[in-house]
This record gives sequence, C-alpha cells and structure tokens, in this order.
Amino acid sequence: MARVLSFTIVLGTAVTVILFWRRVWWFPPNISTQGAGVDREFGLTLLVTGILFVAAQLILAYCIGRGRKSGRAAYNTGNLRMEVARAVLAAATFIGLALSSYRTWARMYFIGAPRNALRIQVEAEQFAYWFRYPGPDGVFGPMHLRLVNDATGNYFGLDPTRDPASRDDIVTATLGIPENRPIELLLMSRDVIHSFYVPQLRIQQDIVPGMVIPIHFTATRTGDYEIVCTQLCGLGHYAMRAPLKVMKEPNFKKWLAKQAAEQ
Repeated sequence: MARVLSFTIVLGTAVTVILFWRRVWWFPPNISTQGAGVDREFGLTLLVTGILFVAAQLILAYCIGRGRKSGRAAYNTGNLRMEVARAVLAAATFIGLALSSYRTWARMYFIGAPRNALRIQVEAEQFAYWFRYPGPDGVFGPMHLRLVNDATGNYFGLDPTRDPASRDDIVTATLGIPENRPIELLLMSRDVIHSFYVPQLRIQQDIVPGMVIPIHFTATRTGDYEIVCTQLCGLGHYAMRAPLKVMKEPNFKKWLAKQAAEQ
C-alpha cells in the first residue's frame, strides 16, 4: 500500500508539472503595457514555488516508501537545525520574490497616471458597473447622494440644472477606451465590496465602499473584452459583468460622441 501511495504522489506531481509546462490552462493574451511585467513576475513565482513543490512531493514519496521498510515508527522530538533552515529558506524566498516584483507593483500603484491620461469614474453596485466620462470640459460634475436613482438612470447623483460641470458628463454601461492612450480609472462602490478584473489587462483591483481607488493602464490591442467582479457580492454576483471596448482613437471619439448624443 505504501508503494502504491508513493507512486501515486510521484505520478500526480509529474502530471501537474506537465500541465503547467504545456500551459494547458493559461492566461489569455496580454493587451496592456504593464502586462509583460506581471507575466514575468508570475512566471518567476511559479518557477520558484514549483521547484519547492516538486521537491516536497518527492521527499514525501521517499519517506513513505522508506517508512514501509523501517518497521515500527520511532518518536522524534524534531531537529532544530532543520527547522531554522526551513524558516530561513522560506523567508529568503518570499523576500526575494517581493523585491523582484517591487518595480512592477510600484509602476501600477505607487506611480500616478500620466497627465494626458483619460480619467473615467467607475461605479460598482449590485450587480452592475457604470462608467462616467467628464465630457469636453474635462471636469466631473459633483455627485449628490440624495439624487442617486437607478430608475431614472441617475447612477452618479448628478444635478445638471445646478452644476454646469455635470451637463456634459457622459454615463455609459460600456467602458470604451482608446488604444495606446493612458487610462486612469477611479473605482467606487455604492454598496458592498466588488472588484474590477480584466484578465487581458492583467488588472484585478477590489472596489471598497467609501473609497476612491485609482488604477491606470494602457491598452495596446483593439477588441471587445469583458469586465467581471471576482468578489462574492451577493446572489447576482454571477451576472455582474460589463463590456470593455478598446478602439482606435478616431473610432473612440465617434463612439463617445454617440454616447453623449444618447444622454
């Protein structure tokens, strides 16, 4: 029985390595400037942890096989040197990976968006996303909580009659962006914790009530993609998604003008 268990562990380890090596289930193609750095750090982390995983499984299989021949088990109080060595190895691994990924992380979260970035407000609610563009004046109108009303389509609580900056704001259910232009999203939640996840952009950010969380990126490939929520935000969580359209700059301007005309 011990021999069968050892063989099963080795076989399972080999199958796991092959699946990852052949990339049977893998990421969709990257379409953002920061995606290459994210993929590189993921690959490095997977390589390091994969080596440790394989080593641990082979040692486990060996110990099971050897234990079968050694007869009765003996009590062992432990080995201080091995415990210290294991702790040092784990600490060195995690600290090394953190230092390696620091620049990629900093570019995404510690360094602000470029001045020419297109700023878009994103409001998440159970169970939808809404997107607001500032219009030709480049200024977002103020939001009034008492005016928020889904029935009338006033998702951001705007008052165009009193706030001139709100009159040209554009609110859509689709996130349309131009290709090769920096984008800054201002993420907000109206009710519970949601998230903004686009696998092709290599972006996944929680959206927390009471906070405005900025993220920025540059999309490098046109196409239609999908935004999904990865937080369990309620019974309708499975349906919380929105389309993302990456367009050439002229097509984006036409699309945005059409959205403004339909307001």
